[in-house]
Amino acid sequence: MEPLEDKHRILLTGSNGKLGELLQAAWRIRDTHGFDIITQSRGSDADIQWSPGQPMDGIPPCHSIISLWGRTSGSEQELQDNIKLAWASRALASHSGASQVFHISSAAIYGPGCNMPEGRTPNPMSAYGLAKLVMERQIALFRQEDPFAHVCLRLANVVGADSLAPAMLSERALHLDRFSDGKGPRRSYVAPGHLSQILVALTTCPPNDLPDALNVASSIPVCMDELASAADIPIIWRDAPETALQEVSLSTDLFASILPNFENAVTAKDMITDWQTCRAKL
Repeated sequence: MEPLEDKHRILLTGSNGKLGELLQAAWRIRDTHGFDIITQSRGSDADIQWSPGQPMDGIPPCHSIISLWGRTSGSEQELQDNIKLAWASRALASHSGASQVFHISSAAIYGPGCNMPEGRTPNPMSAYGLAKLVMERQIALFRQEDPFAHVCLRLANVVGADSLAPAMLSERALHLDRFSDGKGPRRSYVAPGHLSQILVALTTCPPNDLPDALNVASSIPVCMDELASAADIPIIWRDAPETALQEVSLSTDLFASILPNFENAVTAKDMITDWQTCRAKL
């Protein structure tokens, strides 16, 4: 492994998950010159085979840690693994000398709403959202003691790694609610290739300039039916019930202030093209 001073070294934990594989595919396509991205998983399909609790002798010095690992489903007890993994990320940062840890959180902590900023009071409606909120509260305690930064990235839906992914991969029909304007649900999304660039760009920011929490999404919410159409997925429409929410979206004002010149995919077609390009490199 090259000396740390030669490149900006990033440790990617949980690299063998769906999102981790898409990000690695994106980095194979795009130039990551100047960065040394090393991967971790419990299995043998990564640069570092390591599990929390094991000795860290094989963990090299790093500048930044991107913690992809976490549970998205399961029992309440199983979802508490997200807290345990935050502790493991902290231990890795302390051991490796990292100056910042990026913890993957979720827009699910907010609950329903439109253009929701980071300062909005969380109101999670799912067990997963609640688990991520509890994780964030634990990370807030880390900040009081640690010399390195902890940033919770409140991630929007990632194209190819969200609830639409099974339909896109199998090309089976997608059931969607149709609202009074004839359109389907609008949600905040981010394309995997653009997310890969966002993550690398964030690791170059001075730690003191980073917020405690950051929404990561395209600046404009996307209609799910437009994503399906761009991916040539047939839609089976149903009338939206009165309780259905047409739009759930994140504010990206803070993101734009941190990475002001960053260009993101904003149309459904752009996002699907991005995902298809990444998938071709899996």
